[in-house]
Amino acid sequence: MRDRLLSALTQLPDALAKDLSPILRRPEFDASLSANEMATLCQNHQMNEADMALALLPLAAAYAMPAISQFYVGAIAKGGSGHFYFGANLEFAHVSLAHTVHAEQSAISHAWLRGETTLSAIYINYSPCGHCRQFINELNGAEQITITLPKQPTRAFHDYLPDAFGPSDLNISEPLLAPKDNALTPEMTAAHPLYEAALAAANQSHAPYSHNYAGIACLLDNGQIFTGRYAENAAFNPSLPPLQVALNLINLADCSWHQIKEVYFVEKQGISNQLSHDMQTLCSQVAPQAQFHYHAL
Repeated sequence: MRDRLLSALTQLPDALAKDLSPILRRPEFDASLSANEMATLCQNHQMNEADMALALLPLAAAYAMPAISQFYVGAIAKGGSGHFYFGANLEFAHVSLAHTVHAEQSAISHAWLRGETTLSAIYINYSPCGHCRQFINELNGAEQITITLPKQPTRAFHDYLPDAFGPSDLNISEPLLAPKDNALTPEMTAAHPLYEAALAAANQSHAPYSHNYAGIACLLDNGQIFTGRYAENAAFNPSLPPLQVALNLINLADCSWHQIKEVYFVEKQGISNQLSHDMQTLCSQVAPQAQFHYHAL
């Protein structure tokens, strides 16, 4: 992945690529830029923030894994903290297209798992599809988010989704990204570290419609643990399952899904939309070597 990222630098102006190269080569680079890093880049290259973010989209798109479409989409989400988070589309061969992660979902869930509770802007190299517009509409402070596309003026998000149907239409006041504590408690006497990590993720999951609070934890062969939380949507179909959220973070961390050696998935028991079958199916395709553990709460 790092090679693809560095290759994407060739699409940027030489001076900008030169400034970015040492940042991208840092071992701790995590597919994001701090507010200070972005401000320095803007100052050094006499660009405003929007133009700089658009210029960086080839780097975000370098993370795309479009196994089916071969169509590379990049997105960058600006968090309320001022931090910028890369995202890209992920597609998975040999499973339903419903498992796909759109670039906007990638960038948004990246910001969410890094602790952001609001977003102020999203930059994308192609106009957001209806699926993504509905997903963005679920977000905390969606009415304040702006969308910027290449060669187009910045517009308010709701210009892209007039007369929107969303959480408020279902009397839901809990938007995605808002801090959550679903009050789930451990049920295993000798808790496994991955179980504890998955349970913590489930406690922060967003499932106001089905109440299927679900989380997952993936252990890599290098000892790293990546978690994912369920992100449900008022329109149901744009919901983002927890495994996809975790796979997205693994990809953005410059790791391979083949490094996953063990997975622990937890969800509520007796809920009408159980996710366990889909999670096991996708896991068997992207990480067939991994041990998959399931616990219904």
